[in-house]
Amino acid sequence: MSSSTSKAIDPSSVELWDHSHHHHDVLSTRTFGFWLYMLSDAMIFALLFAAWGVLSYSHSFAGGPIPADFVKPGYAFLQTLALFGSVLAYGFTMVALKNGNKAGVISGLWGALILGAAFLALDINDVVHLLDAGITPQRSGGLSAFFILTQTHALHILFGLLWMLVMLVQVSRFGFTTEVVGRMLTLRLFWHFQAVIWVFVFVFVYLRGMLI
Repeated sequence: MSSSTSKAIDPSSVELWDHSHHHHDVLSTRTFGFWLYMLSDAMIFALLFAAWGVLSYSHSFAGGPIPADFVKPGYAFLQTLALFGSVLAYGFTMVALKNGNKAGVISGLWGALILGAAFLALDINDVVHLLDAGITPQRSGGLSAFFILTQTHALHILFGLLWMLVMLVQVSRFGFTTEVVGRMLTLRLFWHFQAVIWVFVFVFVYLRGMLI
């Protein structure tokens, strides 16, 4: 790591994009690179949603449980509140980062982490209950599409929570270096993206599933 990328910076002076195109700073370049990653991630989710769209009709469940039998929009709404609360907490983290408030950043990260963990715990609890009831991915193509889509999103949430834990350590130890601020900004993009994906999961899997 070069000294030019690890020195302390003022978060309030960070510019994500150089509109004059005179040069490309480290943060804007990394943010652009992360956008490219998220585009590839969006393609993966688009494929999973397409698979669910094709396999979500009653004939794709091989005479077994159909979505109306096992999706619980009310329960999923609790997950929605937890995830959106986590995104809001991370928003406050960004406000604290912009103001150079280290304690505020750490508090916001803990809030986002706890609420995100609540979302994941609700998801795990739901999956356990489905498996106990014999609703497993191998029973039909429709159930395979359901589990792969929802649990791919849950896996992203897990990675986001691990990322938050890493940032808690790095903010506490290193403060607001270019590296740390850059990672906080890309984590913001990642976490908001997971909330957007969940909106589609909630609408097309849980709400629409009640009508199948």
